[in-house]
Amino acid sequence: MTTVRLPLFPLNSVLFPGLVLPLNVFEERYRAMMRELLKTGEDEPRRFAVVAIRDGREVAPTAPGLPDQTALPERGPTAGFGADPVQAFHRVGCIADAATIREREDGSFEVLATGTARVRLLSVDTSGPYLVAELEELPEDAGDGAGALAEGVLRAFRNYQKRLAGARERSLTSGADLPDEPSVVSYLVAAAAVLDIPAKQRLLQAPDTATRLAEELKLLRAETAVIRHLPSLPAVDLTRAPTSPN
Repeated sequence: MTTVRLPLFPLNSVLFPGLVLPLNVFEERYRAMMRELLKTGEDEPRRFAVVAIRDGREVAPTAPGLPDQTALPERGPTAGFGADPVQAFHRVGCIADAATIREREDGSFEVLATGTARVRLLSVDTSGPYLVAELEELPEDAGDGAGALAEGVLRAFRNYQKRLAGARERSLTSGADLPDEPSVVSYLVAAAAVLDIPAKQRLLQAPDTATRLAEELKLLRAETAVIRHLPSLPAVDLTRAPTSPN
């Protein structure tokens, strides 16, 4: 088992390999993380891990609030995640490589990172200024029939986009804009589909590409059938510009 220790950035979203993650970093614990990452040379990866929050708050309270107006705001790396942070997070996440870390005048950071590989969360170290995770790297196995499944998912995804955008939408993603490598297809569709966090998390932690694609095929067909009967559609920006894994 290959393990690695990396700074941990919990979010109310799921990051997939190959997908871009823009971050607006303003809490002190994550500012400290970015300052530490900036010590890494520009020619080396500036890596941290992203996990989706199962039970907790992405941003810690900074002032008293409901129900107790006298309660003190939470401080430190575990704020918002309870006494045992590892229980607050989904156990499968994604390594992110920060290509851009730009510090603003007020001390906050503008960060642009890209998901690179899946990892399993083993433990969380809370002793420093920010969370640090012990992680197991997860391989991406193809599984049986991934190629054929990817073709079916792409067809279903185009149909899903058409239904979501409306028949007269002119800026739908064309076949030329979509990849054909099965694992890339599986992650791109998982990120682009309008699904809740539990559904996206199930896709991220699928045991192999073929299993993920088979689940996506069922989800896309079900969502498309639901959309067909809706009196109105949600405003979704994903279908109004080409979808890209980067």
